[in-house]
Amino acid sequence: MAKTVIKINKKGDDGYKVISVRIKEGTLQKIDDLSQKSNRSRNELINIILENSVDDVEIN
Repeated sequence: MAKTVIKINKKGDDGYKVISVRIKEGTLQKIDDLSQKSNRSRNELINIILENSVDDVEIN
């Protein structure tokens, strides 16, 4: 009987990095409200917001 191989990546091998940020309480509340309404985790929602807006930032 052939064995089933399960590949387990080491923590951090998924292309993501863990960071710590300070966020204003009001902004965090808005994110949490959107998270609840969209049925997505806070982390997932923050990643979506950042991925969709980081290219729109212009520094003069």
